[in-house]
Amino acid sequence: MKRVVALESTVIAHGLPQGINFETALNMERAVKENGGIPKTIGILDGRIIVGVNEEEMRRLGTGRNVLKVGTAEISYATAMKRDAATTVSATMAIAKLNGISVFATGGIGGVHRGVDWDVSQDIIELSRTRMIVISAGVKSILDVPKTLEFLETFGVTIVGYKTDCFPFFHCSKSPYKINLTIDSPEEAVMILKEKERLGIEGGLLVANPIPEMDSMDYDELRALIESALKAAVKEGISGKTLTPYLLGKLALLSGGKTLDANISLLINNAALGGLIAANSGEEL
Repeated sequence: MKRVVALESTVIAHGLPQGINFETALNMERAVKENGGIPKTIGILDGRIIVGVNEEEMRRLGTGRNVLKVGTAEISYATAMKRDAATTVSATMAIAKLNGISVFATGGIGGVHRGVDWDVSQDIIELSRTRMIVISAGVKSILDVPKTLEFLETFGVTIVGYKTDCFPFFHCSKSPYKINLTIDSPEEAVMILKEKERLGIEGGLLVANPIPEMDSMDYDELRALIESALKAAVKEGISGKTLTPYLLGKLALLSGGKTLDANISLLINNAALGGLIAANSGEEL
């Protein structure tokens, strides 16, 4: 679909506190529109996939007590069982692809969890096989970033830094991890994805877009907070799909809300870049 930007719904149902979640989702859609794109937030209600939820549906996803969190593997369960479900990065990509959407803006992709070798997000697999431009502020900082980058390389995912040669650390614009490939304009992202298709190379393009500097947290401070949150998760026996929302909530508490403010900023910033890329795609991607 020309100029359309897909947005996920997990951020509404599981990623942000109630009230803030709905407001942020609307601000993300607004940022897409202000930059020339057409936002389509994706969700599942009563087993029906909706590409472009309205405000009432958005509120339902954000306030429902039994909203599933689904990746690609769980989409069919949610639809067959007539459940309400919020889509993660992988599920949003899969549904967007089926609907001809080639641009997707999110906060941060999933990856490899710290301290383990095989707790790997479906997001990486979906990125390796789905032709799409995905804009994110790197991977979520609670994850093992070096291992995630290795997995992305192994699975052939093209990563470019948007006006940066530093892989962003989600809440923080800087990190020790370098990016070899960079772009300086939305048009260049479109050119690369089209070239991948021309060459017959599968997979998407991950555009690493740093959080605005004014909202960025200090790297060392953030790492210390993450270590504290991880210790708390181990103590409380938190794992699986509940781990990421638990850690993000714990970080917000430990930081006095600083990580929450940063999360909101990077989400809106990525949506804005998604709008720019979609608006500059020219012919349909």
